[in-house]
Amino acid sequence: MFDLDEVNRKMSASVANFATELLGLRAGRASTAMLEPVVVDAYGSKMPLNQVSNISVPESRMLTVTVWDAGLSAAVEKAIRDSGLGLNPQSEGSVIRVPVPDLSEDRRKEMVKVAGKYCEAGKIAVRNIRRDAIEQVRKDEKDGGMSEDERHALEAQVQKATDAHIAQVDEMLAQKEKDILNV
Repeated sequence: MFDLDEVNRKMSASVANFATELLGLRAGRASTAMLEPVVVDAYGSKMPLNQVSNISVPESRMLTVTVWDAGLSAAVEKAIRDSGLGLNPQSEGSVIRVPVPDLSEDRRKEMVKVAGKYCEAGKIAVRNIRRDAIEQVRKDEKDGGMSEDERHALEAQVQKATDAHIAQVDEMLAQKEKDILNV
């Protein structure tokens, strides 16, 4: 049986996932989310940085990473340097300072393009949920679970929910672009 609340929950989860991806894009200000994609070679396996250290933002252009096991400091420093984020960490024992440099104009434009790709992926996820929901509604009608009028009404509600979630994604992208370009 079709459940519109479940469709809304799935769409909201896709939007939340998009929001999380946007947090990883830096807009010139330091954020602990910037280091979320960093993976460290530790204890014979690859581990997320936040599982081997504590990340904090003491000031707007600086991150500090406090490594719990001092023996991993070199591995953490290397992982941050090799992450492709354009960061140059400086180790001071078990504390690693990561200055966040200003973004060049070219790098800002590149970040906006990446944000656009994330946005399109978020929209596709929402549209896929819409497609699956409409298929379910049509299947329920075919199986005799609802009338044609009920099907049309549910399809309209699904489309309305889709439009609302896509508008939310577009709004978040516009805000992120503004943050990146106007730092």
